[in-house]
Amino acid sequence: MTSQHRPTDVRQRSAMAADTRRPARTRRSVVARAGAVSAAAALALAGCSTGAPSGAGSPAGVSASADGAASGSAPSSGVRVSGAPGPLAALVSTVYAGGDLTRTSSPSAAAALKTRKAAPGPVTAKAEVGSWMGTPVAVVTAGDDVTLAVGPTWKVVGGWWPSLGVAKPSLGGGPRWVLAIGSDARKGQPLERTRADVLQVIGIDGKGGGGVMGMARDLWVPLATGGKGKINSAMVFGGPRAQMSTVRSVTGLPVEGYVVLGFSGFKKIVDDQGGVPIVIPKTVVASHAKNLVIKAGAQTLSGAEALAYARERKTLPDGDFGRSRHQGEVILAAAIKAKLAGPIAIPSALTSFSTVGRSNLSAEQILTFTAGLHQLSPLQVGRGVAQGAFGWAGQQSIVVLGRQARTLFAEFRDGNLS
Repeated sequence: MTSQHRPTDVRQRSAMAADTRRPARTRRSVVARAGAVSAAAALALAGCSTGAPSGAGSPAGVSASADGAASGSAPSSGVRVSGAPGPLAALVSTVYAGGDLTRTSSPSAAAALKTRKAAPGPVTAKAEVGSWMGTPVAVVTAGDDVTLAVGPTWKVVGGWWPSLGVAKPSLGGGPRWVLAIGSDARKGQPLERTRADVLQVIGIDGKGGGGVMGMARDLWVPLATGGKGKINSAMVFGGPRAQMSTVRSVTGLPVEGYVVLGFSGFKKIVDDQGGVPIVIPKTVVASHAKNLVIKAGAQTLSGAEALAYARERKTLPDGDFGRSRHQGEVILAAAIKAKLAGPIAIPSALTSFSTVGRSNLSAEQILTFTAGLHQLSPLQVGRGVAQGAFGWAGQQSIVVLGRQARTLFAEFRDGNLS
């Protein structure tokens, strides 16, 4: 949306466009479509990978043992963990032997595992080790079981263990929300002090459902840094924390953290993960990318193509709203790929993201949240875009929050938009 001269009427002309309203509680269940469809796909992509050899994602200082044999006080010789350093293998052995985890697990994981049964026989597990912003992380799989652990003094922070009789996954509860930010930073500009080109709130309800909600970047709102402005300007004045606080205040959702990625970082992650499989509903000509044509139909987008699709607005009939919709489509497509890759792929992808992105989420938060994407039911995930009517503030064209956006915020309070 471009700035124009303000009309002679001094009042905001928020009635320039009719505010659309979604029917009450009629949510969008779209992720089941093969074409479930963000420059902010950073978070979803952090959970998908083409996979890597066990130990390939190990951070500096963490060595992977050949057979997972734990040195020291491993309580059970019937557990073998390939790809794990000794202390991690010992921890996993304790999980399956029914040993004490009081000091080696998070409170929520300890509570989930308290009533577990010891493994009835030998256990063969596989570990993948990576890092998140310098902190070692690991995912260990054994059949249908998944154990999430954080180092360097290894502790269990979550997972699911059906073989041990644990009824429910331990993934930090729910509902939970994370803000994915796509920075407009160009070469030489600071990633965290530039306008937010993409704002997508990703939610999970802790019961198998979730959603992706786009925020039109021209929404005129109170900023966490003071005064009013376009919602995407909060990051310029106060960095991603201010951007997150602004989104929290506007939506009423207690977003727990953020991830930030720039254009080049987004392209690198998509290409590193082998592209994003998606079904494009309608051919798009990306005017800002030398008229790159992204044809309708099933395909796998490269990093450059995915970015072009997520950024295009000039050729779309609904402009910025359509762009935000495209971003949500890419996030959901990446989430589907992540689910198919399986939880074992998470550590290497988190390592990849850490080289190009920024976040205030702890290793435990990102690991349990991303693993939570693998617990989603495709029929219980939807998407939406917070829209509004066009208006003016000085010489800036803006979007004014209306009933449609407020209804969407209310519907997302349970972490589910399906």
